[in-house]
Amino acid sequence: MTTVLGIETSCDETAAAVVRRAAPDAPAEILSNTVYSQIADHAAYGGVVPEIAARAHVEGLDAIIARAMAEAGTGFDEIDAVAVTAGPGLIGGLMVGVMTARAICSARNLPLIGINHLEGHALTPRLTDDLDFPYLLLLVSGGHTQILLVNALGDYRRWGTTIDDALGEAFDKTAKLLGLPYPGGPAVEREAAKGDPKRFAFPRPMKGEERLDFSFSGLKTAVRREATALAPLTETDIADLCASFQTAVTDTLADRIGRAFALYRAEFGDGPAALVVAGGVAANAAIRTRLGDLCATNDFKLHAPPLNLCSDNAVMIAWAGLERFEAGETGNRDVAPRSRWPLDPSAEALIGGGRRGAKA
Repeated sequence: MTTVLGIETSCDETAAAVVRRAAPDAPAEILSNTVYSQIADHAAYGGVVPEIAARAHVEGLDAIIARAMAEAGTGFDEIDAVAVTAGPGLIGGLMVGVMTARAICSARNLPLIGINHLEGHALTPRLTDDLDFPYLLLLVSGGHTQILLVNALGDYRRWGTTIDDALGEAFDKTAKLLGLPYPGGPAVEREAAKGDPKRFAFPRPMKGEERLDFSFSGLKTAVRREATALAPLTETDIADLCASFQTAVTDTLADRIGRAFALYRAEFGDGPAALVVAGGVAANAAIRTRLGDLCATNDFKLHAPPLNLCSDNAVMIAWAGLERFEAGETGNRDVAPRSRWPLDPSAEALIGGGRRGAKA
């Protein structure tokens, strides 16, 4: 039996969870999943303020870990390892999580396993759906938009990434432009459900391109142009802008993933195949529906985590740590936080570089 405590502090959720598995071939059990969301702390600013986020992690993490342990009904003497998000993310928050995990492991003589936050998202369907390798992953969040081939534990190949904004960032900035509350993604989705998706002919960035990359800055600019021309905006205008924006997004994702399907079939041939959609934006119902339809017509099976495991959480970190622990990883108490940490280190950097590494 393997029991792992997971800690997640990469952005604006302070989270801890305990996951247990009786044997490597047995289903895992989520013993606790505790999350403190900082939405109220950042709402006035329309986005996450790194300094506020780090301070909130400092103030709340000890209590969140204690609650996770209590809900799991377990003590530290029953924990086999601690897994912590070591990157990528906001460096202040990562430091809080990593230093707390290092203190626990030093005091209790436990292995410490540093987890790539993106790997947590990538491996979640292996916990929830018992999914086998290989599979395709569409990772859509506030900081990342990527298509990856998940070959095996620790073996990830990036097939496409954003060349500018992440999709979650585009949702949030569109919401802010239209005067909608934070967080922007759910607000845009709610307004889109009331609007006319055909009123505005927004661009479908990168659609038709052979490469599998994404771009959302032009779409965001198109929304701004229409909103400026219509000002002051009515409720109907806002709903129609959101609906048209969301439809452009789903069309773009469908085009990119459709091309990824062809590439996957060329490499692996016919047979059972799976697409995983993960990350905070994976909670969007319109995106799930469009990808589900696309999978149905291409003989792929869509796997989307439960909504509470789409946004940042510690369950996915504990699970990734459990998989690595069972694979023989002994941990490293000297693990250091990394604000940038590509899941595929061999992929070419499209944005950024320097001492901290590539942004995308």
